[in-house]
Amino acid sequence: MKIWDKGIAVDKKIEQFTVGRDRELDMYLAQFDVQASKAQANMLAKAGLLSEEENQQLQQGLTELAAQLEAGTFTIEEEFEDVHSKIEYYLTEKFGDAGKKIHTARSRNDQVLTAIQLFLKDYTERAAAKTLELVQILLQKAEAHKQDLMPGYTHFQAAMPSSFGLWFSAYAEHLLLDLALFEAAHTVADQNPLGSGAGFGSSFPIDRQMTTQEMGFGNLAVSSVGAQMLRGKTEKTVSFALAGMAATLAKMAYDLVLYNGQDMAFVELPAAFTTGSSIMPHKKNPDVFELIRARCNVLQALPNTLMLATSNLPSGYHRDFQILKELLFEPMTQFLDILDIVLFALPQLKIKPNLLNQEKYDAVFTVENINQLIQSGTPFRTAYKQVGLAVEDGSYVPHKEFHTTHLGSVHNLGIEEIQAKVQRLREKSGLVKE
Repeated sequence: MKIWDKGIAVDKKIEQFTVGRDRELDMYLAQFDVQASKAQANMLAKAGLLSEEENQQLQQGLTELAAQLEAGTFTIEEEFEDVHSKIEYYLTEKFGDAGKKIHTARSRNDQVLTAIQLFLKDYTERAAAKTLELVQILLQKAEAHKQDLMPGYTHFQAAMPSSFGLWFSAYAEHLLLDLALFEAAHTVADQNPLGSGAGFGSSFPIDRQMTTQEMGFGNLAVSSVGAQMLRGKTEKTVSFALAGMAATLAKMAYDLVLYNGQDMAFVELPAAFTTGSSIMPHKKNPDVFELIRARCNVLQALPNTLMLATSNLPSGYHRDFQILKELLFEPMTQFLDILDIVLFALPQLKIKPNLLNQEKYDAVFTVENINQLIQSGTPFRTAYKQVGLAVEDGSYVPHKEFHTTHLGSVHNLGIEEIQAKVQRLREKSGLVKE
């Protein structure tokens, strides 16, 4: 069953190769094709291309399919090429000519593209909601541990006093920056291509503004040629958003792997969150964060993979775009799984107090010793040399009493300011749905 079938048999081997994994991957798109088909039928009725009775029949059938999807009983059998042919077959079998009319003024090009746009738009909103939930957990942890000092590191060497409050709030703020990429992806996905047909529009008096409103798109992709050029552009934009946030989560996971080790011992995971060794009974391995790190590192290759698959293509639709579903949809699901496991594990993280009381971290206070000399009138460069010599000859005594005042420092985290960024995002971005 193919919606492009003209009665000419296709070689089975060719058919198997060209269909690929569409039946499996189109399950991601099924609910959105139903949504778009409802809008299409209403618009065709308004344009006089469907009778009111035919539209009511199609709306009934599409509602039934939506219920099947909700119940998990909807399937795409092997005799169907994709979800789009299955849905049209269902409507035709049930309502005859009304089902055959649903494809009027629509090409499979804009039909598929519309479902993908809706799917990716919805995905960016779901990912953003989970990300903002994670931001709030990080800010709560920052507030709870703002008094717990830790050594800050550069070049893998203890450098200056930091705090867990500063560490947690840093990742919260960077996830908000990563959401800027998701907002860009949402903007590109929030364009309605329905009605662009095969890329050149239609001679029927269709109402594209109507379908834009009915499907909840914020914008209409006006040019029919330009609408078709969304295929590949939207997927790549989403891949950049995924890669950007994956980089942040990979960095955080790497930090936690280091901090959980015996050498640093800054944090501790509950035993139930760790795995063991087959021969070393003392091991409590932070596999959850190691796997987060690895999966996020793989996700960072997505933009390059998608660009290679679609590079140097001219305007218009090309079957090359089909494999974008295979390259992107499952990694998108994996990314949501990563967010879920971080949301689950991070609140259980235990912080070790009084870390800077250990003698091995005395050197992190050298800058405070310099600052103390500066406050007594010693020029910076002279103070720097004096403290450096004291460290070398063993006469250095750390000045551990210090207090920072500027915004974004150990004793002034600026959590309220970061929360204000969250609020501005909620108020001004179409990405965030309350």
